[in-house]
Amino acid sequence: MSRRETLKRALRHESGPVPVDFGSTAVTGMHVTCVAALRDHYGLPRRPVRVGEPYQMLGLLEDDLLEALGVDTAGVAPRNNFFGFPNEGWKPWRAPWGQELLVPARFHVTQRGGDTYIHPEGDASAPPSGHLPDGGYFFDTIVRQEPIDEARLDPKDNVEEFQPVSDADLAYFRREVAAAAATGRGVVATFGGTAFGDIALVPAPWMKRPKGIRDIAEWYMATAVRQDYVHAVFARQLEVALANLARIRAAVGDAVDAVFVCGTDFGTQTGSFCSPATFETLWLPYYKRVNDWIHAHTAWKTFKHSCGAVGAFMDLFIRSGFDILNPVQCSAAGMDPERLKATYGDRLVFWGGGVDTQKTLPFGTPAEVREEVTRRCEIFSRRGGFVFNAVHNVQANTPVANIVAMIDAVRAFNGRA
Repeated sequence: MSRRETLKRALRHESGPVPVDFGSTAVTGMHVTCVAALRDHYGLPRRPVRVGEPYQMLGLLEDDLLEALGVDTAGVAPRNNFFGFPNEGWKPWRAPWGQELLVPARFHVTQRGGDTYIHPEGDASAPPSGHLPDGGYFFDTIVRQEPIDEARLDPKDNVEEFQPVSDADLAYFRREVAAAAATGRGVVATFGGTAFGDIALVPAPWMKRPKGIRDIAEWYMATAVRQDYVHAVFARQLEVALANLARIRAAVGDAVDAVFVCGTDFGTQTGSFCSPATFETLWLPYYKRVNDWIHAHTAWKTFKHSCGAVGAFMDLFIRSGFDILNPVQCSAAGMDPERLKATYGDRLVFWGGGVDTQKTLPFGTPAEVREEVTRRCEIFSRRGGFVFNAVHNVQANTPVANIVAMIDAVRAFNGRA
């Protein structure tokens, strides 16, 4: 069975080997420190890791490492990264923690003391939009919002980044999807433009001087007290997104198996950012329009990311038309894996949840990692509908012995599946 068919069977809720994903999206990746450690562990040629997603400092997993890990997916990312420049023209950069890396040509940072600042579009004349603190391992978003004047607040300012897809973007997606499909792995694409209030995107770190509501706290408050404003933003975004999806679909066809629609988080460790009723009125109509269009015009499965305690939102995610839920944060309140699988496993593919990245993977023993991975595979793989990944990205300096134990446990499970 090909790697792509292994993924497709899981997406069809058919029993079989558990497919493995690492690196196909910005929420299923690995920190550059882990990528380097794994290359060493598997005896792969030593070379600087390329930073594929600089915001979280995720490393690109090259084909030799994907093979060593048994990964069944190939990712397609947007042409420009989180800070607004393409991943091309690689150049060396020494990270503050001492690792030699390769970064895109327009990756431009400045130093203030021990802190590192990155600039949108690689333009040092623009205020920085990301901050890597001394001793840190990834960038934090810098809020660049002027004081809000309610009388002048205009929804158009929050949609200026949602533009018709360019011919250059279409050519890029056509080329990248074809390359991903040629690997024989399942293709997971992120085309962008359909996030609807993803709090990682609200500050617009790729824009030099973003306007509108760009402060994280202000945006959360707006979803409660400025809902007309938020509806206006979402409505315009939806209009552009549907037009873009039609052009992208014409360019890439059905070579895509899963499409990342949205990374908006609705859960915290113990609760949620809004009520299910607010989700139903403010988000569900826009998600449903996007998912309905995709299901009517493509064979793609739609991927919803939301961290935290989202048990109360499961039926709403299903009504919104999502096929896939990630990262399945089993440590959050109300996210018991047995209950999730029994209640929703025939209607949602669980993509993630394979091992806890807050405690077990970074701080447990290899034996504890193997035990948790095996148990999660036993639960989530019943009757298909499970793609193995950790609970969100594998974080900096996670012990390589634990990562290898995770991979070995999945491989052993599939050996008896």
